[in-house]
Amino acid sequence: MARNQHHVTIKGRKDGLVFVLDDRCPFSDLLGELEFKLEKSHNKLLSGPLMHVHVQLGKRQISEAEREALHNMINRRNLVVQKIESAEPEPDPFSTHRVLTGIVRSGQVLRLNGNLIFIGDVNPGGTIQASGDIYVLGSLRGVAHAGDNGRRESVIAASYLKPTQLRIADVISRPPEEWGASDTAMMFAYLEGEQMEVEKIVHLARLRPYAVELYKGE
Repeated sequence: MARNQHHVTIKGRKDGLVFVLDDRCPFSDLLGELEFKLEKSHNKLLSGPLMHVHVQLGKRQISEAEREALHNMINRRNLVVQKIESAEPEPDPFSTHRVLTGIVRSGQVLRLNGNLIFIGDVNPGGTIQASGDIYVLGSLRGVAHAGDNGRRESVIAASYLKPTQLRIADVISRPPEEWGASDTAMMFAYLEGEQMEVEKIVHLARLRPYAVELYKGE
């Protein structure tokens, strides 16, 4: 039962109380334990002077209904909720795209964490890497490694795709001659099981609906 767990920690400070709520358990368990502590084990808190309560939810994000339930649970007698806050969620590097421009020349390595839109050329001998997707608005004639942290859902796309090597996660593929493709314009590569597949950009919509917009007018 909730009373035997430790999902709710109550601390005192100069300006009132801090309720630290575990962000890894069901919300209903929090309410159950909080009610027990306020009514039983910490009931003396309700008989003292007026105190403001600062509620810390950790990484938990709650709905308006859950927020209201917390207010109703705590706002009683001499306790007044001053603030309910959650830590800012860590940004997802795969939800946004970093845009870079230039030329990756022979011997150079360009690496980025997340998804990369590169406007320019990757020359033979040059390498472009990202932990997410790679989109080259230009010629890709060097090495491209997407999902270099093991993300197998990553894709590689280019306006002109004729690399010396493509790599997605740990799967490696080589020049277009090995793909059986004579056309190297507006292509993208992705993994189908353990096999790397290469198709025209128009088919990218089924994997990345937003990405096709990048190539319109190319």
